[in-house]
Amino acid sequence: MRAALSSPASDFKRPLASLSFAANYLVGGLDPFGWKLINLAIHLLNGVLVFVLMRRLLAAARYVSTAAGNHTGLVFETTPASVVAALTAAGWMLLPINLTAVLYVVQREESLANLFVLAGLIGYVAGRQRMLAYATTAGTGKWAWSGFWLCAASLIVATAIGLPAKETAVMLPLYAFLIEWIVFGFRRHAAAHTSSDATRNKCIIGLFVCVLIMPMVAGLAWQIPHVLNPANWATRDFTLGQRLLSEARVVCDYLVWTVLPTPHALSFYHDDFRISTGLLSPWTTLISLFVLATLVVLMFRLRQRQPLVALGIALFLGCQLLTGTILQLELVYEHRNYFASFGVLLAVVPWLAEPGSGSATWSWLRRAVLASLMLWWTGLTALSAHAWSDQLGLAQELAERAPDSPRAQYELGRTYIIYSHYDPASPYTRLAYAPLERAAGLPESSILPQQALIFMNSRMGLPLKAQWWDSMIAKLKARKSGVQDESSLAALAECARDGGCPLPADRMVQAFEAALSHPNPSARLQAIYSDYAWNVLGNHTLGLRMIEGAVNSAPNEPAYRITLVRMLATTGYGAKARTALVQLQAMNFGGRLDTTIQSLQELIDTHATPASNGRLR
Repeated sequence: MRAALSSPASDFKRPLASLSFAANYLVGGLDPFGWKLINLAIHLLNGVLVFVLMRRLLAAARYVSTAAGNHTGLVFETTPASVVAALTAAGWMLLPINLTAVLYVVQREESLANLFVLAGLIGYVAGRQRMLAYATTAGTGKWAWSGFWLCAASLIVATAIGLPAKETAVMLPLYAFLIEWIVFGFRRHAAAHTSSDATRNKCIIGLFVCVLIMPMVAGLAWQIPHVLNPANWATRDFTLGQRLLSEARVVCDYLVWTVLPTPHALSFYHDDFRISTGLLSPWTTLISLFVLATLVVLMFRLRQRQPLVALGIALFLGCQLLTGTILQLELVYEHRNYFASFGVLLAVVPWLAEPGSGSATWSWLRRAVLASLMLWWTGLTALSAHAWSDQLGLAQELAERAPDSPRAQYELGRTYIIYSHYDPASPYTRLAYAPLERAAGLPESSILPQQALIFMNSRMGLPLKAQWWDSMIAKLKARKSGVQDESSLAALAECARDGGCPLPADRMVQAFEAALSHPNPSARLQAIYSDYAWNVLGNHTLGLRMIEGAVNSAPNEPAYRITLVRMLATTGYGAKARTALVQLQAMNFGGRLDTTIQSLQELIDTHATPASNGRLR
């Protein structure tokens, strides 16, 4: 239970993915081979599911179009459906943009969630095919109903299982809705030529009201107040409006990176992405909005004549609605296109693979383009995978691909530090300064580079430059601390607490005060300062006040309450400690805190009188 609820990545904890990581650790420890092997297995299994889904979509589109008397825009008229499906699945598995979902271990969350999304879509399409096949056959009503229940179970069960892997599984009902709208048209009978009330399947409509419309309304009602509160955007470098404008460019970039990727485009780190502050700042913002509007128009125009092209556009754009609109997420991540890239290939591959009605030269040209794309995707994925095989080589490669990315430069410097083993005479020590200094000088960077420079020199007993402290404190004063800033302060505080870094206390206090000077400091930041104040400064009053603030800011996080109980018990506030312990016991889901609660109870019983110089870990 502790492992399942251990992830800090989301309020939902993503327990299924976390349990898979725990299983990896139990079997092979921290050897990365086993972790990446499981990721690769999931990706290959998803490739099989893409093949099955693609073949069913091809069959469904042809069956519905033929039954309705619409013989225009049919795919695989001469190319077998299995061949088109295999080409689509192979291309999808080889896409360079999907590399990080395999080799960046934590993104198993994404690939695992989409495993259930793909399985759910296959079940939904199979159910609808069964409903249409038996809808006009006498005496087979029960089979049509079995198709409906297969549709409902596929959406509900697959979403319920996928959500504990990652929240992106919540998009399954939307994807199914897009398939229904474009391919099946909510028809009761495949031969229906119109979508009038008499030919619509009201059961399917009711299903989407329950699994899509109602949850969507509830989700928006929950999120909109947070989204519209400017204080919640304080840790970001952009506002809601700027995010929406910027994401128009991001989504267009995703489209290009999927079909025509380059090493410098797929740089993994995209924190150097320029934020759009207006329609013409930069000018590509307006162009990107026009491109997206054109795609939407094409989706509607092609729905009857080229349903799979329209569906591919719809799935690509629909996938961006969760991470590319109003939520306060970072702007760019390649792995967000793990499912969206399927939509792109759905629109592109069948069109290129099918000879069509044109000349033989035109048909061979399209197939040559498809073959060239497949070779390009394979080669770039192979080169990138090779770079990922070596930690130092990867850091150097990514820093070269993204020279203006603070994170890429920081990661290169951090890797040099790791290779130096904190030996002042190591050649890697000298190499670490340049990328860290470069990262520290970039205005978009967090305080990670300054923290790394201070940490490294302090550990090695080398002088600490005043400009590192000044720059770090100035950044903390200028904007509210983000996750990376908090992690930097935590690393310095922990090193000082453990005696590894003789850091000047006055500078550390200045840094914490600068970070805390902004309204509504995070619970994590207050907890970090509490640890430093208690264990390094010996200021128990300050430490207790900070941890109480952390508990008030994040009342559902047990870690802060555990520290609060320890501090109260150690300083002799037994009654308050028992009250806090009772509150902690209410959070003991599945016995995950049994051992901790027992030790805290013993601590309270032991400290009947105030204790001094208590050291908390």
